[in-house]
Amino acid sequence: MVKPKDIDWGHLEAIIKKHKGEAWALIPLLQDIQETFSYIPMESVEPIAEALNLFPSQVQAVISFYAGFSLKPKGRYVLKLCRGTACHVKGGRSILRFMKKELGLNEGETSPDYRFTLETVACLGACALAPTMMVNRTYFGKLSPPKVTNILAEHRKRKGEA
Repeated sequence: MVKPKDIDWGHLEAIIKKHKGEAWALIPLLQDIQETFSYIPMESVEPIAEALNLFPSQVQAVISFYAGFSLKPKGRYVLKLCRGTACHVKGGRSILRFMKKELGLNEGETSPDYRFTLETVACLGACALAPTMMVNRTYFGKLSPPKVTNILAEHRKRKGEA
């Protein structure tokens, strides 16, 4: 997992170069960096701004405006638990309490080994599967404590992929 000091600056420069030139490329560029490193290193704001002919404050404003971008490293597996109405009614709050206990994390926290980040979101758009969560881009629905335990166990034993 990428930790703050483990940034491959050559790879970061290649991503920036791929998007160089037009200010409209800012969001796709930030998405590529986020996808690659699990966050947007603060040290990359100035090179991004320079490559796109923007002010660093403009880049920073976009990063801070969109909840999908983070300036803090996230875990290999980002767990997003839905807090929407259907999930709430079907027991989402108790699933969140269970996950907090199981992971030893509060909402918005990342485990010290950078394996898991626990987040909640307003809605995942999968109400028929309530309560629902995503692990990175994969949906898991009709959650129960035993099902969550199995999902976490499966992701704990995986090595090297995200």
